[in-house]
Amino acid sequence: MAEFRIFELEGTRYVEAHLNHEMVRLESGALSYLHGDIAIHSQLIPSMGGMIQSMLADQSIYRPTYTGTGVITLESSLGGFHVLPLNGESWILERGTYWASEGSVEVGYYREKLKTALWSGEGPIYLQTRVRGEGKVVLTTRGPVEEITLKSGTPVVTEGSYVIARTGDVAFSIRRPTKNFFGRFTSGEGLVRVYEGSGKLLLNPAPYWRYRVFAERAGLSSDEPSKTTC
Repeated sequence: MAEFRIFELEGTRYVEAHLNHEMVRLESGALSYLHGDIAIHSQLIPSMGGMIQSMLADQSIYRPTYTGTGVITLESSLGGFHVLPLNGESWILERGTYWASEGSVEVGYYREKLKTALWSGEGPIYLQTRVRGEGKVVLTTRGPVEEITLKSGTPVVTEGSYVIARTGDVAFSIRRPTKNFFGRFTSGEGLVRVYEGSGKLLLNPAPYWRYRVFAERAGLSSDEPSKTTC
């Protein structure tokens, strides 16, 4: 199986993919450099359905594959990266979170319910990347990752996009922070994200400080998935 290694250098972090007659898939534009006998393949003309889904999910239309033996170094980031092992289960990733995966991992899309899509402000169609199968997936993060195991009847509620990934059997919805309608205006909180069911969540409780400084100076939200590549 391909190996993903995370390194830190000069305040940034980056990923190396080590291949031994293997294949990996990368987010478009993720490559920094490579060495070895590695062939790159990118589909010239994507399917119409795949192109529309990619645009709606705010993800790259092209995710090229790299096959062979050698080392691939990916772009560095002021945020971080997290290697997620899959053992037959499926995970739903927040927009902008997918970075790379082994060739054995199936990468597709998941559509949220209409009500959730509208309340989230994403419009009538809210698509997210879904990964499933066997293998490893690399996620981009704002900071250190915390894993929470959910049990039925004990939901997790967040004010903002702190959850970057969830297992496929965890339900996601958006609601008012208080049970009474007018309490929403006095609680000091906006709409909250609710995760329920049995499964797992990956959260970014706080960004790395360099990421936060860069995001604030650039006028970006530090609650959004890491896109501050260097």
